[in-house]
Amino acid sequence: MIHHLNGRLISKSPTEIVVECGGVGYIVHISLFTYDKLPSDESIKILVHPIIKEDSHTLYGFMQESEREMFKLLISVSGIGANTARLVLSSLSTEDLIGAIATENEETFKKIKGIGVKSAKRLILELKDKVGVAALDLKIPASANNTKLNEALSGLLVLGFDKVKANKVLESLTKDGGDWTVEELIKQALKKLF
Repeated sequence: MIHHLNGRLISKSPTEIVVECGGVGYIVHISLFTYDKLPSDESIKILVHPIIKEDSHTLYGFMQESEREMFKLLISVSGIGANTARLVLSSLSTEDLIGAIATENEETFKKIKGIGVKSAKRLILELKDKVGVAALDLKIPASANNTKLNEALSGLLVLGFDKVKANKVLESLTKDGGDWTVEELIKQALKKLF
């Protein structure tokens, strides 16, 4: 299983990028959210999720762990394929997606191409318990690392942790003012939450 690619960004478009690693160019399908987060230089590390079928091997790429986890949850829903999941993640941020699921907002999903009434209901039904019902009132302490905290909290909520507990753990980790990456915050929080 491929976890990530670390190499040179050869080309990019809003739907896919080519990353060269060890002389091999990999086509990686991305969401618009990931496209916006791509680095301006050639060096890139991108998280991937491979989809292997009888007739194809496709890589889907993400700049944030929380988006990859949400992609995995979306494709676990009956009737939601990888391309539809990518379209959902291009239309909604991870937080907006969690909020729409938590509030059972079918209209948000019906606006996305490829999601009808039945798909919207099934998506909400199958994912509501997994993302946490209280995901909407995300209260993050004010700090310079607010974006990182939001992303880390979103990742923990996607993984099914309680918002209040996850938020307390993240607050305790960032009290010293250390410069954590989102991945480091999630890893350290997971150690304390288990």
